[in-house]
Amino acid sequence: MEKVRIGIIGTGGIAHLHVKHLKELVDVDIVSVADPSENNRHAILSKFQLEDVKQYSNHKGMLAAIKLDAVIICSPHTLHFEQAMDAMNNGCHVLIEKPMACSEEEAQQLMKAADRLGKVLQVSYQRHFDPEFLFIRNAIANGKLGKLTSVTASLYQEWKQITEGTWRQNPNLSGGGMLMDSGSHIIDVLLWTIGLSPIDVTSQIECHNTSVELDSFTSMRFENDVVVGINIVGYAPCWHETYVFCGEDGAIFYENGKITIRRLGEEPFIPSLPEKTTNQDKSFVDAILGKHDVLVPGQFAKEVVQLTERIYRSASYTQVK
Repeated sequence: MEKVRIGIIGTGGIAHLHVKHLKELVDVDIVSVADPSENNRHAILSKFQLEDVKQYSNHKGMLAAIKLDAVIICSPHTLHFEQAMDAMNNGCHVLIEKPMACSEEEAQQLMKAADRLGKVLQVSYQRHFDPEFLFIRNAIANGKLGKLTSVTASLYQEWKQITEGTWRQNPNLSGGGMLMDSGSHIIDVLLWTIGLSPIDVTSQIECHNTSVELDSFTSMRFENDVVVGINIVGYAPCWHETYVFCGEDGAIFYENGKITIRRLGEEPFIPSLPEKTTNQDKSFVDAILGKHDVLVPGQFAKEVVQLTERIYRSASYTQVK
């Protein structure tokens, strides 16, 4: 394979980041885009000067008309399952935006299809490639904090205001609200960095008179007696993201991209971070080319879906489709 021939399904906001990454790679050809919005298609093609890229109004037409090696799925959440299945059944590797699917059952079917067809199935959780979270994960795994005792994670975002009138507040397309959307990244960080499984989950959810949930407050007990709190607030005036990982020998404080380590009786200090060497798109292409294993596989993303569903069930939230 000289170059990986890629099609983009869904050309809204996040697709622009994927195309930016792909344009930096010499072993990739972006050959087609599919989106029901002609304006969206024209916007991304014009911005990145993709003059020879073919356009389609839906993914089925694109898959039937053109030979592709891979697709990147950037569509509304409830469309992910069908589009990913169709793509793999048409011989494509798949990079899919979060969440991988809106139910554990769908996630399981996607994983089985990928295994049966021998296709790369990767989920676009970009924090796996960020130096800050790589540092946190390695510090915990290497015992730099001693035995982990607690984790708190909070994400505040003006989600209600910026998604009003869009598909994200339509449960038939979004599958849920802030938790299913931006909150999926927080659940991803939690599960990936600590490497433990939840045992007990208790949650409270509030919709604030919208069709999907905006705010959720969840307390959990994980393996090894680690207690965890996650607050996902979609009715806020701004973006603010924080984590605190406490262990018997110290703690890591993360606030909006900045990390501080604190130990009992010592001055806080800022650690040196590893360099960023790849991203969700480069790693996807490298996995297709056999340069390394899939870095964010379906199995991991399925665990994110599982915990999301448990939070919804705990709060008796039934709006999710």
